[in-house]
Amino acid sequence: MNQFISITKQFINGEWKEGSSANKGTILNPYNNEVIKEVSLANKEDINNAYLIAQKAQKEWAKTSAEEKAQILLRAAQYMEDHQDEIVEVLAKESGSTIGKAQFELHASLETFKDAASYPYRMETTVAPSEIPGKVNRVFRKPIGVVGSISPFNFPLFLSIRTIVPAIATGNAVVHKPDLQTAISGGGVIAKAFEEAGLPAGVFNLIVTDISEIGDYFVEHPVPKFISFTGSTAVGRHIGAIAGQNLKKVALELGGNSPFLVLEDADIDQAVDSAIFGKFLHSGQICMMINRIFVHRSKYDEFVQKFVERAKQLKYGNPEDPTVVIGPIINERQIEKILNFAKMAEEDGATVALRGERVGNIVTPFVFTDVKNDSRLAQSEIFGPIATIIPFDTEEEAIRLANEVEYGLSAGVFTQDLERGLAVAQRIESGMAHVNDQPVNVEAQMPFGGEKASGLGRFGGQWALEEFTTVQWVSVQEKPRKYPF
Repeated sequence: MNQFISITKQFINGEWKEGSSANKGTILNPYNNEVIKEVSLANKEDINNAYLIAQKAQKEWAKTSAEEKAQILLRAAQYMEDHQDEIVEVLAKESGSTIGKAQFELHASLETFKDAASYPYRMETTVAPSEIPGKVNRVFRKPIGVVGSISPFNFPLFLSIRTIVPAIATGNAVVHKPDLQTAISGGGVIAKAFEEAGLPAGVFNLIVTDISEIGDYFVEHPVPKFISFTGSTAVGRHIGAIAGQNLKKVALELGGNSPFLVLEDADIDQAVDSAIFGKFLHSGQICMMINRIFVHRSKYDEFVQKFVERAKQLKYGNPEDPTVVIGPIINERQIEKILNFAKMAEEDGATVALRGERVGNIVTPFVFTDVKNDSRLAQSEIFGPIATIIPFDTEEEAIRLANEVEYGLSAGVFTQDLERGLAVAQRIESGMAHVNDQPVNVEAQMPFGGEKASGLGRFGGQWALEEFTTVQWVSVQEKPRKYPF
């Protein structure tokens, strides 16, 4: 029996407890709709309690030595590594992750722990000269206080950890709310790892609830000074507005519509391999997933033919089968949304190069050609296995088309001229871009985040350390200062 399956309680002040709401939530296996667990939801009283406990615990945690903070993080990572098979199983059952995707997600999570373990040693104080005689300036890097964290269903473990771990590493306390659909892998697993690692009670608190139960209370509460949210742009705008009214700092990693540019000198076979991975990993349910593929007209037909053949061969089915690439879509609403996009594409005149179908809760790959860049299909974040392939004639046109969208998260550029690829990548309006690779890349020490409607802030490395801290300027007048009056 997988020990994590039963971990669906709240974790507040170091204790596992039932939520105080009279309402229940249900966690389903998206592949077969089997009930994994029923959850007693947290209510506003639980959230208030968690925030007040976190506020108190944070003050002591901030005083903890750098060595002890780092050791706790490394012990938590080791616990997860020791239980990696069970965690991968939970990700497959709860989020519909294929085994390969779940292993990729776990690896990224462990690397985040290991990188963040250096942060406590990097909370340095800098000393600087002053223009005022006899004054010495110091700048202290300090934790913000309490961080409210909200994570989505698609990469529930990693997208939770990339906020929680840097926040704790820099001396903050966290109250975390995962998506109810993936509350085990997005919350329970993490709480258990911290419990086993000996994290002081109250530094990490887990709230399992639903928006229908709590409304905006998690964001509006006066205790958290920082709200980290990963999810849709529409919800991100709403959270950003509330945070702004209450003068809270935010990190918002929102929607994406990643372009993938195949220039005329690209290795087409390599580009197809990359595009297949970058479009169909986790059935397209990734924010930085390829949304639009732009191919030079001289290579367009060859690319389409090879891409369609590869897409046809992708095995679909139970994500717990290690050979499966295309697993289930997370819920019925998302399935209907994807199928509606496919219907709209045909209504707008796109050509169906490969017609997908619904098989249970799985949607097999669709490929559309002759798509206009201003169409509903091209301009939307699909979040499903629908590929859109668009021809272009010049490099300038490709860059213009890539940028003619409200999002700016990630991008890919394929060319055999690496300097050219670097120049094109820098002209794409995105927070990240990858030459001769697809847009789905994560490295713990590198800045992750988007431009435009794809969000605010950066996760990873030095940039995460800066996001989750504040600075205080303290000057010391060592010799009497002369004033003009």
